[in-house]
Amino acid sequence: MSEKVSRYREISRRYGDPWIWGIYLTLIVLSIVESYSASSRDVAKMGVYEPVIRQVVFLAMGAVAVVGLSRINYNNRMLLLVLIPLLWIFTVLSLIYVMVNGEVINGAQRAFTIPGIGLTVQPAELAKLSAVTALAYIMAKNQQDRDVSVKGLVLSTVVVAVFGALMYQSGLTNTLLLMCISGSMFLIGGARWRKLLIMGIVYVIVIGIFFVWKSAADKRAENMKKLTATEATTDSPAKVDRTALRNDRMYNWHHRDSLIYDSVTSYNSQEMFSIMAQAHGGLTGVGIGNSRECSRLPLAFSDYIYSIIIEEIGLIGGVFVLILYLWLLSRAAMIARRCHRVLPALLIIGMAAMITFQALFHMAINTGVFPVSGQPLPLISKGGTSILVTSVAFGVMLSVSRTISNITNKKNKDEGIALPSGLDAENPTEIPVKNEWK
Repeated sequence: MSEKVSRYREISRRYGDPWIWGIYLTLIVLSIVESYSASSRDVAKMGVYEPVIRQVVFLAMGAVAVVGLSRINYNNRMLLLVLIPLLWIFTVLSLIYVMVNGEVINGAQRAFTIPGIGLTVQPAELAKLSAVTALAYIMAKNQQDRDVSVKGLVLSTVVVAVFGALMYQSGLTNTLLLMCISGSMFLIGGARWRKLLIMGIVYVIVIGIFFVWKSAADKRAENMKKLTATEATTDSPAKVDRTALRNDRMYNWHHRDSLIYDSVTSYNSQEMFSIMAQAHGGLTGVGIGNSRECSRLPLAFSDYIYSIIIEEIGLIGGVFVLILYLWLLSRAAMIARRCHRVLPALLIIGMAAMITFQALFHMAINTGVFPVSGQPLPLISKGGTSILVTSVAFGVMLSVSRTISNITNKKNKDEGIALPSGLDAENPTEIPVKNEWK
C-alpha cells in the first residue's frame, strides 16, 4: 500500500472522507464571499458588516453540527430511534402550522418565528431532511431478496406524497425535488427497474390529478372571490394566493425568448436581471465584489445568488460550483457502494442527493431551464434554516464515511454494532471488497 493511500485511509478513519471535507470547506468560503457580494440591498438597510456577520454566525453553528455529527456513528440507537422520529413529528406539525398561520416571506406563506429567540424557521427545508431519513428507514426496513419490497415502495411513495403536499404552498419545486431524491435512494436501495418505472408512472399520475384538482379549485375560488367582493371588509384576514403569480411565471418561462424584447417589470424583473448578470459576467467574470446587478436583482443573496456568482467569476466559476455539487454526489455514491449494510448507503446517498439536486434546481431556475421558483443554493445562499439543514446533511455523510472506513481497521468495528431489528439488511449494491476505494 502506498504512503498516499495509507494517509488517506488514516484521515478517513479519524475524520471522515477528506474529499467531502474539502467540498464543504470550499462551499463555506464561497458562501462568505458571495453572500457578502450579493447583499447590497441588506447593506443599505443594516450596515456594511451585519449581513456577512449573520451569514458567518449561521455557518459557525452549522460547522458545530458538522463536527459533532461526524463524530457520532450513524448506527447510534438514540439517533435512529429517538432523535430522527422526533424530527419527523416536529417537521409535520411545523408544516401544518405554517399552512394555517405561517409568516409570509417573499410572497409565500412559508415560515414561523420561534418565540423568545426570534429565529425564523422554514419547515420546507426541514422536510427535505426528514423525508430523506424517513425514506432511508423505510427502504432499509423493507428489503426483500436484495430489493425494495412492494410494501416499501408504497410506503416510500406515501411519504413523498405527504411531504410534497405539505410543502406545495412553499413551492412546487420542493415536491419535484423529493421525487428526484427518492429515485436516487431507490437505485441505491436495489429497486428493480420495473419498480422504478411503476413509481415514476405513479408520480406522473398523482401530479396530473393534483394539477386538475388545483385548476378546478382555483376557478371556484376566483368565482367565489367575485361573488363576495362587495361583502369584503377591511377586518377580513388576508390569504396568500399565488395562483396568478405561478401562471405568470409559467407563461414567462414558456415564452422566455421574448424576454429580450420586453421592458423590465415587477413580474419579470427576476428573469431579466438574472439574464443581465450572467451576460455581464461572460467567460471569466468581472471580479469578486464588482457585481453590477446585485443591487437590482431581487433576492440576489438567496434565490439568485448563482447569477451573481457567474457575473463575478464568470462561466468558468459557475461550472466550478456545479462540479463541486456533482463531485459531492459522486463521492457519496462511491462510499455507498462500499457499505455492507443498506441503511448507511441510503443515508449518505440521500443526503448527497438532497444537496446536489437542490443545487441543480437552483441553477436551472437561474439559467432559465426551470420556471422561477424559490430554491436556495445549498450552503451558499443566505438563509439560516437552509444552512443548518445542509450542515446536518454534511455531518451525516461524514459520519457514514468515517464509520465505513473503519471496517478494515481491526481496532474499530463500528459497523459491527448491532442495529435495531429490521434495519441490518445487506446493501444490494455493494461492490466486492477487493476493489479498494481511494
